[in-house]
Amino acid sequence: MDLRHLRYFVAVAEEKHFGRAAQRLHIVQPALSMQIRSLEEEIGGALFVRTSRNVELTRAGSLLLVEARRTLAQAERTKDIVQRSLRGETGTVKVGFAGNAVVTGKLTDNLRVFRQRYPDAELQPVEMSPHLQSEAILAGQLDVGYSPSLGSAPDPQLIEEKIGTWPMLVAMAEDHPLAKKTRISVKSLVTETLILYAFNEGEKTVAMLSAQMGAQPKAVHRVSSTLTVLALVAAGFGVAIVPAPVSRVEIQNVIYRPIIETEILADLMLCSRANETSGAVLAFLALARENI
Repeated sequence: MDLRHLRYFVAVAEEKHFGRAAQRLHIVQPALSMQIRSLEEEIGGALFVRTSRNVELTRAGSLLLVEARRTLAQAERTKDIVQRSLRGETGTVKVGFAGNAVVTGKLTDNLRVFRQRYPDAELQPVEMSPHLQSEAILAGQLDVGYSPSLGSAPDPQLIEEKIGTWPMLVAMAEDHPLAKKTRISVKSLVTETLILYAFNEGEKTVAMLSAQMGAQPKAVHRVSSTLTVLALVAAGFGVAIVPAPVSRVEIQNVIYRPIIETEILADLMLCSRANETSGAVLAFLALARENI
């Protein structure tokens, strides 16, 4: 017994006529009659009492009609659930992000639009250091990651896509000697104490600055978050090189100045699994790519 047999049976039971049921099903009457006979043989008894003008259900047919309708309804419900999942309308997307992803507006824009398009899907945003996101995605703890470019080749099981690029700024205390300048040269930072992000992101910044300065920075403080960077800047611990969108964060006693060397840039990367199969995650990634 398959779903087709049940659909044919329900059509005949409701129409009480093989001809009308065949028209409703868009098949020829002999084919319908053959399918009903096949079903009766499988069931082991008659389902209809046939007369010259119409058909009536037997006791067994009446019982089958109740169960057939229930089975067909469940089959449609199952089909709908699976199709909605494939379209990304249901499911969960675990999104990891570094602090800079928030100030760029990329993350928040994508989260807002996804919630509007897929209100029944669940979003689970998690703040996480950039160097931890790749491992978390591979382990299934995250589905998508937003982080600065770390400069190293990604794992072949991951996909990294650039979704934003911004110039870098110098963040400094308002009373810092360099605050009088409208633009800052990297070479003028040679003697400054730098406040950098920890791990690979900081190493990339050091490499860029060293290439521009022609020497290694004097000293550095390594911290894990944008707010900590800005807090140390405000307290006079040193100056920081930050992506331009960070300047939207207003911290008392912190000012921002553009860098003369415009080739010093910050990238925002979108990281995901190369073999992703979740409809919700694929829908989120497609949306994020629209907003590049």
